[in-house]
Amino acid sequence: MGDMDPHIFAVAEEAYKQMARDERNQSIIVSGESGAGKTVSAKYAMRYFATVSGSASEANVEEKVLASNPIMESIGNAKTTRNDNSSRFGKYIEIGFDKRYRIIGANMRTYLLEKSRVVFQAEEERNYHIFYQLCASAKLPEFKMLRLGNADDFNYTQQGGSPVIEGVDDAKEMAHTRQACTLLGISESHQMGIFRILAGILHLGNVGFTSRDADSCTIPPKHEPLCIFCDLMGVDYEEMCHWLCHRKLATATETYIKPISKLQATNARDALAKHIYAKLFNWIVDNVNQALHSAVKQHSFIGVLDIYGFETFEINSFEQFCINYANEKLQQQFNMHVFKLEQEEYMKEQIPWTLIDFYDNQPCINLIESKLGILDLLDEECKMPKGTDDTWAQKLYNTHLNKCTLFEKPRLSNKAFIIQHFADKVEYQCEGFLEKNKDTVFEEQIKVLKLSKFKMLPELFQDDEKAISPTSATSSGRTPLTRTPAKPTKGRPGQMAKEHKKTVGHQFRNSLHLLMETLNATTPHYVRCIKPNDFKFPFTFDEKRAVQQLRACGVLETIRISAAGFPSRWTYQEFFSRYRVLMKQKDVLSDRKQTCKNVLEKLILDKDKYQFGKTKIFFRAGQVAYLEKLRADKLRAACIRIQKTIRGWLLRKKYLRMRKAAITVQRYVRGYQARCYAKFLRRTKAATIIQKYWRMFVVCRRYKIRRAATIVLQSYLRGFLARNRYRKILREHKAVIIQKRVRGWLARTHYKRSMHAIIYLQCCFRRMMAKRELKKLKIEARSVERYKKLHIGMENKIMQLQRKVDEQNKDYKCLVEKLTNLEGIYNSETEKLRSDLERLQLSEEEAKVATGRVLSLQEEIAKLRKDLEQTRSEKKCIEERADQYKQETEQLVSNLKEENTLLKQEKEALNHRIVEQAKEMTETMEKKLVEETKQLELDLNDERLRYQNLLNEFSRLEERYDDLKEEMTLMVHVPKPGHKRTDSTHSSNESEYTFSSEIAEMEDIPSRTEEPSEKKVPLDMSLFLKLQKRVTELEQEKQVMQDELDRKEEQVLRSKAKEEERPQIRGAELEYESLKRQELESENKKLKNELNELRKALSEKSAPEVTAPGAPAYRVLMEQLTSVSEELDVRKEEVLILRSQLVSQKEAIQPKDDKNTMTDSTILLEDVQKMKDKGEIAQAYIGLKETNRSSALDYHELNEDGELWLVYEGLKQANRLLESQLQSQKRSHENEAEALRGEIQSLKEENNRQQQLLAQNLQLPPEARIEASLQHEITRLTNENLDLMEQLEKQDKTVRKLKKQLKVFAKKIGELEVGQMENISPGQIIDEPIRPVNIPRKEKDFQGMLEYKKEDEQKLVKNLILELKPRGVAVNLIPGLPAYILFMCVRHADYLNDDQKVRSLLTSTINSIKKVLKKRGDDFETVSFWLSNTCRFLHCLKQYSGEEGFMKHNTSRQNEHCLTNFDLAEYRQVLSDLAIQIYQQLVRVLENILQPMIVSGMLEHETIQGVSGVKPTGLRKRTSSIADEGTYTLDSILRQLNSFHSVMCQHGMDPELIKQVVKQMFYIVGAITLNNLLLRKDMCSWSKGMQIRYNVSQLEEWLRDKNLMNSGAKETLEPLIQAAQLLQVKKKTDDDAEAICSMCNALTTAQIVKVLNLYTPVNEFEERVSVSFIRTIQMRLRDRKDSPQLLMDAKHIFPVTFPFNPSSLALETIQIPASLGLGFISRV
Repeated sequence: MGDMDPHIFAVAEEAYKQMARDERNQSIIVSGESGAGKTVSAKYAMRYFATVSGSASEANVEEKVLASNPIMESIGNAKTTRNDNSSRFGKYIEIGFDKRYRIIGANMRTYLLEKSRVVFQAEEERNYHIFYQLCASAKLPEFKMLRLGNADDFNYTQQGGSPVIEGVDDAKEMAHTRQACTLLGISESHQMGIFRILAGILHLGNVGFTSRDADSCTIPPKHEPLCIFCDLMGVDYEEMCHWLCHRKLATATETYIKPISKLQATNARDALAKHIYAKLFNWIVDNVNQALHSAVKQHSFIGVLDIYGFETFEINSFEQFCINYANEKLQQQFNMHVFKLEQEEYMKEQIPWTLIDFYDNQPCINLIESKLGILDLLDEECKMPKGTDDTWAQKLYNTHLNKCTLFEKPRLSNKAFIIQHFADKVEYQCEGFLEKNKDTVFEEQIKVLKLSKFKMLPELFQDDEKAISPTSATSSGRTPLTRTPAKPTKGRPGQMAKEHKKTVGHQFRNSLHLLMETLNATTPHYVRCIKPNDFKFPFTFDEKRAVQQLRACGVLETIRISAAGFPSRWTYQEFFSRYRVLMKQKDVLSDRKQTCKNVLEKLILDKDKYQFGKTKIFFRAGQVAYLEKLRADKLRAACIRIQKTIRGWLLRKKYLRMRKAAITVQRYVRGYQARCYAKFLRRTKAATIIQKYWRMFVVCRRYKIRRAATIVLQSYLRGFLARNRYRKILREHKAVIIQKRVRGWLARTHYKRSMHAIIYLQCCFRRMMAKRELKKLKIEARSVERYKKLHIGMENKIMQLQRKVDEQNKDYKCLVEKLTNLEGIYNSETEKLRSDLERLQLSEEEAKVATGRVLSLQEEIAKLRKDLEQTRSEKKCIEERADQYKQETEQLVSNLKEENTLLKQEKEALNHRIVEQAKEMTETMEKKLVEETKQLELDLNDERLRYQNLLNEFSRLEERYDDLKEEMTLMVHVPKPGHKRTDSTHSSNESEYTFSSEIAEMEDIPSRTEEPSEKKVPLDMSLFLKLQKRVTELEQEKQVMQDELDRKEEQVLRSKAKEEERPQIRGAELEYESLKRQELESENKKLKNELNELRKALSEKSAPEVTAPGAPAYRVLMEQLTSVSEELDVRKEEVLILRSQLVSQKEAIQPKDDKNTMTDSTILLEDVQKMKDKGEIAQAYIGLKETNRSSALDYHELNEDGELWLVYEGLKQANRLLESQLQSQKRSHENEAEALRGEIQSLKEENNRQQQLLAQNLQLPPEARIEASLQHEITRLTNENLDLMEQLEKQDKTVRKLKKQLKVFAKKIGELEVGQMENISPGQIIDEPIRPVNIPRKEKDFQGMLEYKKEDEQKLVKNLILELKPRGVAVNLIPGLPAYILFMCVRHADYLNDDQKVRSLLTSTINSIKKVLKKRGDDFETVSFWLSNTCRFLHCLKQYSGEEGFMKHNTSRQNEHCLTNFDLAEYRQVLSDLAIQIYQQLVRVLENILQPMIVSGMLEHETIQGVSGVKPTGLRKRTSSIADEGTYTLDSILRQLNSFHSVMCQHGMDPELIKQVVKQMFYIVGAITLNNLLLRKDMCSWSKGMQIRYNVSQLEEWLRDKNLMNSGAKETLEPLIQAAQLLQVKKKTDDDAEAICSMCNALTTAQIVKVLNLYTPVNEFEERVSVSFIRTIQMRLRDRKDSPQLLMDAKHIFPVTFPFNPSSLALETIQIPASLGLGFISRV
């Protein structure tokens, strides 16, 4: 034991071993200050005895002994300022053992119960535990009759103000107490009786008195607490009420009944309560002793003394005096045993020893208990008739002051004294000493209780006292105070009167003497309990306080004696008897002393470890244990040898028997297995044969059935397919016949119609040509010279063109001649044959004349035939050679193909390897790219967060600036004239347009530019820097424009020559176009004038009831007229644009047909061929025809008959056609030649490069050659891929551009044709003014713009922003309607190219939104509404900005609505910053709404009933002051979240933005919940962790219902989830620590350690987390790099982003509701 750390089990084991070894009674004295742990140490010692020894019978005596602890603690322990479970009485438990050292019973003695605690408790203290356990269990059915309630409802339990002990559940402790009572044999009826008496004491404390005068008092009639007390006690109400307010005085002759004052009545009531509780305490102790009593004779016992420790409070009274007196006696006994007796025995045995000085407290004990000591003077003063506490104090001062050094008097008090105890100085207040020493109680009240109908109550007051005997072992050791019922009445004779006169101090002194005798008769063992600190703090050690306690109780001197002394000792005979086993026979001598010396010299080599006395051997610490180990080893070795021999013999015998039996069994089993195996083989062979034939039969039958079925199916299916094929062929044949007939008829019909049209056109054209010829002749007759001047240039040009055509014809003829020569060379033989044939023909003619020459001619024919045959044979030889050459060539080609195949295979393999390597490199690069992307995202989020924080700070400073400006405005009552600087709400964010608009406004209004010198506004630096940046950009743009201008000038100079060739044709066209434009404008003005006249006529001439301004017909007519006029304006603009585009297209198009040169339709032939739809072709043709027709009408206006212009136009078109054809051919030839030259050059370069590479490869080794070819192939493929990608991109861009232009042209041509066909005259409108609805017109095509006047801007902002109610807009209208309206207004301003209007509208919008948010910034709906509309406005500016990245999601109609004149990118940044500010304000509103709900709903409210029903003891209910209806639950939080989500969805907020808002909300919930969990110890329990997990699962379910699981909100709850898991996991072993470290990766080290420190068990199945486990966690987490901050930042706001979300809503379909009050704007 000396080699290990101190432990209570070690002391208990030493006492048990010494009792068994020395056969002497033992005592364990547990001492220390109050709160040091004496009661717990005593319990553990008793638990050790019960576990080690066990019981001698089946009655489980050890369990009964342990069960007495909960009972005695509940009725005798209470909470003090020093200790939560302080023993307020002393007890000495004797545990009895039989001869085999097993527990057979126990007996308990008690000392000085602190009765005053029943009626009074100091601040932060409690009454006895049993009262609070009753109140905590008051709701049990069996306790209903006690009519109990909360502990705060009773006077005796609420004085301390601390009804709850942290970490203790009184209801559960009550259950343990009742269980212990049942185990000790206390019946249920007796238990309920105890509880009735205790409940009666509580109700008695609530009895109140009313003063009638100074000397008398009364109790209110039918006083409820007294009625309950009387019902529970079974006594008469009137009697008890009377004797509580009166007392009986007896003299020698008569008896008086005297009323008492209110103070005396209160004291008497408290005395009665104390007396009842003391009697009940005594009765319970008697019953416990009866249960623990054993009929078997006791052989020895071990006593455990658990008595109150040394106490010192701010106010110390009689109880503290007695307690400290008892501790002085125990300290004296300790000194006597350890110092005096020990050193005296060393001297007696003549052991070399040096005396050690120690503190002797005998003078202090003499001061208390000697003659004329404090107790004697107190008893003497109690006997005095008029003795008081003051007189007693004066006697103490007179007797001991300045005479005894241990007695002192306080300087500022005459009613107190100070005693220097062994532990510390204690100041005692004299007030109450006499009363507590007398222990007075009225006899009449006791008599009333003895007459109770409740049987148990009279038993408490039976006079069963016995004479106190020092040798009594059962009840004689109890405190006599608990045995006396009350102070007897004066004058009562007899022995009882004498005993009643014994004071409490006298009885306590006698009981202490008895205890000292008992302890001196046993071998004592000491347990010194040391308090680590005076504040009940865990894990806090006060070194100075601990050393003070060690020094005061003499532990330091004890350590010195133990280090120098010999704690173990044996007589020589005892040593020889016990350690005879270690001696050999030769070592045993007749002289026992010499024998022991010889043995010890052999066993213990160090002679300083033992000493030989006269009669004993003394050993130092640890030597007896060493000898015991040697003895045990010796005995163990002998036992092992005996066991080894016997076990070997038994096992050999058993093995032989088992071997014989196994051989026999094996023989029979093997024979049986062989027979079974042979039988199995025969059966298997037979079964195989049967299976073979049966399977064959089954398969054959199945095959035949399937074959027959298949044949039938095939026949039917083939027939069905043949019939279907026949029907199909027949239908196709008939259809072909029908199609042939129909197509023929259609072709003939079309041909006839075309022929008719062509003939008609030819007739018209010929007639027109004839007229032209006629008019030409007339004109030539009139002015031939002028015609020559006009056309001299054209004739020259025609001649030049004719010359070029002739040259080309010459080239063509040369080529034809060459071709003819080649043909002549190849056909020379044929011509020879022809000449021969001609000669033969001549000879035949001559033969006709001269027949004689026939034979000669026949001979010549035969020769010719021979020559022909010879020629044929030669031809055949040549063909054979050609065939042979062809075969050889084919063979060579096949060989080359094989080699090519092998090379291709090698190339494919190399390509495969290239692909694999490229794939590996791609994967590696992708991984690196992912990592770099993550890092960049983190950096981006950090930068975005910093930027948004700066923006938030800027908005705060901006609001501060506005407030200061308003204060300055209020201070200056009369504003001075001059320029007033506009509000710089977004001066640092607006674009340069804002500043230019402000300059323009200042120029427009000169009065504002005059600013007094004394009111100069300081320059805005951010605006200055932005303007400086803009100036730099403008200079760069200027330089670019200058370069472009120079380039244009060079192009003009180069093209001047070409322009000079065109005489005045372009000028005439321009003049014509300007003339047409002027005519259309004049026509438009005429139409407007006519419309105005029509309005006037309608308003003046029509009937008043019809044409009144408010009449429906008038309104409809006005609206239609307005729309018609607007449509005419639109048509005018489109016609002008279309004409200009057609003219430009005429110049660009290159016609392919040379014949059709007289009509304009031939010029547009290529465009018509490119059109895909027939409808588009028809619309284009009709529009072009109408254009030509209208222009033909205008041609006649040039002169009187228009023929001159027609002739000029025809010549111009013919010349242009010829020139365009010539130029196109020339360009095509030049382009082809250039392309061929470039291709030849590239092929040459490629060939040279290939030859170089081939030469280099041939010089390399094979491996390097393959690698080089591979690298070359990779390079070539990469270059080709890049070239193809560039070409593809160019083609895509060209196709998209051409498609877009084609659609625009076709659409505008169709709209023009429809507009011309459905146009109506104003006269029709005037004729029918009453029925305007029937006016035929086309429905207006809106352009998605809103028009308003400049002066209506403030009205627009006011109605649409400042006075708009979000609730009505969100419910009744489309989401984002204000944003759409504002953007449509911006579009119209952009369409008008009004820079000032755009800037003014955007600036007013931004300022108005800020003003609304500043005014109603606490309203969630308002903030959410304007966040949604601001984002929608921002998205509209992006969607219709014209940038390709934003336009790819648009429809073609939406792309037409893009902004054309202004780039609002700077304003997009301003709106983005505004949206960030609104988002941050929305988060603050959410936080203010959610914060009061979170702690109550997530932590305090019990969502799962019953899980958290058992709260950790000692913790107050923090929400007790809040009414139940005002608390928040988890459902409240979920309802609020649903409300937020529905409002945002109604406002049309972007889904991605909703996800970010939800993520921020969940972060706030998690952070606040975790912070409160880390700050509240009552929440750190297993049940609360389960509660939090359930609440978090509900939040996750809400996310799942709203499809928001991918929003990142769940990850923000991870710290809270891990904290809840940390409360639920096991926290004991190293594996648990490893699991916690791996699990809690979202918590910081400080948070994990804090939760473990705060963890509080709520039942016996849980334990506190040990300090070693926490240190293990800290060691494992020391390498983790996390923030040392304990709490999470609940104010943290995640950086917000606004992903682009285009709208599919068409702007032209948006309607303006009348509820918005925007009648002054109109759709365009």
